[in-house]
Amino acid sequence: MKKITRYLLLPLLFAASFSASALGLSDYAENKVADVLFRNTAFSESSPASYYVFLSSTACSDSATGTELTGGSYARVGVTRATASWKGTHGTTTGASSGTNATISNAAAVTFPTATADWATASHWGIIDSASGAGNIIICAALTANRTITAGATASFAIDALTIQIDSN
Repeated sequence: MKKITRYLLLPLLFAASFSASALGLSDYAENKVADVLFRNTAFSESSPASYYVFLSSTACSDSATGTELTGGSYARVGVTRATASWKGTHGTTTGASSGTNATISNAAAVTFPTATADWATASHWGIIDSASGAGNIIICAALTANRTITAGATASFAIDALTIQIDSN
């Protein structure tokens, strides 16, 4: 399976930008892709209806979110699995992906609830298939720079700030 690279910009409160290091898909997601592409096994195009972006204060992995942030109104943010939510490899939300850079990005801001208390320092982010609790990790990566979210701040991925690149050729 080719490595997937992702870049992340996390503008917060005063529009500071940060990027994430590159990691591959989780084992779960790699297995799903391999099965769909080569083994003709079913993978639902409608379930789950959304994936959820999370922040963690420790390293996430193929099977664990690390120490996901908690308290102070923290919650995962749902992003619908739809062409309107993710720009295709051609850079728009219309039509099937047809670009040559193998990169998709978020088509709308992904905004966490405003922190009502200080959150732990975020060092990692990821996408999972459940709104809370255990689920299947799809991708996870380290932020290039850790970010502390304080009471009153709102963490948000701007449009095009959350990118997922499949293959780098």
